[in-house]
Amino acid sequence: MTRRLFYPFVLLYGLAILYVAWSTPISPHEAKFFYEDQGIVSTLMWIGDSLLSRDIFGSFLGIRIFFVLLGALSIYLYHKVSEIYLHEERDIYLSTTIYMLLPGIITATVLANISIVVIPLVLLFIWAYDRGWLWVEAILMLLIIMVHEASIIFFIAIFIYSLVHKESQLTILSGISLFLFLLVDRGVAIGGRPAGYFADMFGLYAALFSPLVFIYFFYTMYRILLREEKNILWYISFVALVGSLVLSVRQRIVVTDFAPYVIISVVLMLDTFNKSLRIRLPEYRRWYRVGYSVAMLILVVSSMTIIFHKSLFYLMKDPQKHFAVKLYEPYWLASKLRKDGIECYDTSKKYLAIQLKFYGIESCR
Repeated sequence: MTRRLFYPFVLLYGLAILYVAWSTPISPHEAKFFYEDQGIVSTLMWIGDSLLSRDIFGSFLGIRIFFVLLGALSIYLYHKVSEIYLHEERDIYLSTTIYMLLPGIITATVLANISIVVIPLVLLFIWAYDRGWLWVEAILMLLIIMVHEASIIFFIAIFIYSLVHKESQLTILSGISLFLFLLVDRGVAIGGRPAGYFADMFGLYAALFSPLVFIYFFYTMYRILLREEKNILWYISFVALVGSLVLSVRQRIVVTDFAPYVIISVVLMLDTFNKSLRIRLPEYRRWYRVGYSVAMLILVVSSMTIIFHKSLFYLMKDPQKHFAVKLYEPYWLASKLRKDGIECYDTSKKYLAIQLKFYGIESCR
C-alpha cells in the first residue's frame, strides 16, 4: 500500500463509515445502552443525540457520532503504533489499511459500543510506553479502569510483561492499577459449567477478523510464543486471547470484554508475514503471495458485506436469515405503525420494545 493509494482509500472509507452510521437503524444493544445504562457509552450517545438534530442529521448519526470520531482517532493512533513495529512506509500503510478493513473495527465504529472507546486508550498507552512517558501511562491506566469494566485482563498482561522484562516502575504502576481495579469491585464474571462456548468464541473472533486473517493471527500469536521476541503489544493480545478462550470453555463470553485488547495486534501479524516472506528467494514466495491474496480478498468481501449489508435484503430469498434483521424489523414496524396512525404497541420481546421506544412508539400498557 503506497501513500498515493492510502489517502484516497481513507477518504472513501470515511464516507462509507458515515453512511453506514447514518443509515443503519438502532441495534438492540444500542437501545439498551441508550435507555437502561448510565456508563460512558450511554453518556456519549445522549450527548451526541442532543447535539445533532434528528430532523437534520437523521435519527441515528447523533447517537453514534462520538464513536465514529473515536474510530477515526483509533485509525490515526494505529498508524502511529505501526511505525513502532514496522520500518517500511508501505508496510505501515498496509497495516493501517488491514486494521481499518477488519469487520470488528467497522462494526465498532458505526455502532455505539465500549470497544471503540477502549481501543484508542490502549493504543495511546502503547505509544506512551514506547516514548517512556510514565506519567501518561499512569493517567491512561486510570482512564481504562474508569471506562472498561473488564480491563483487568489488560492490567494482568502489563503486570506479567513488566515482571518478565524486569521493569520495576511499570510493575509498580500495573500492580497499583490492579489493586485499584479490585478495590472498585469491577471485573469479568467467572463461573458456570463446561458448556461448549469455546467454538462460539472462536467463531466470534473469526467474524471480527475475517476467517483466514484470524487463523493467521492465531498462528502469529503461537509462533511468537515459541520463538520470537515478545513485546508489550503481544503480551496484551495474547493474554486477552488465551483468557477469553479459556473462560469460554465454562461460560458465554461478552466479546467486548476481550476484543479491544486482541484486535490491536494486526501489526504483529503483518510483521511476522513479512519476515517469513522476505527471507525466501523470489521463486519460493509464490504460495505466500497466493495465501495473502486469498486472505485479503475474503477480508475485503467481509468488509463490503457489512458496508453494503442493506442491499442483501433484496438479494436473499428469506430476509429473516439476514444477520442484521433485528436492527431493521423494529424500524420497519415503527414506520408502518406511524403510517397507520398507531402510537403505541405491546410486545413480549424486550429488545423490540426498547427499539420501538427510540422511534417514538411506547408500550400501550
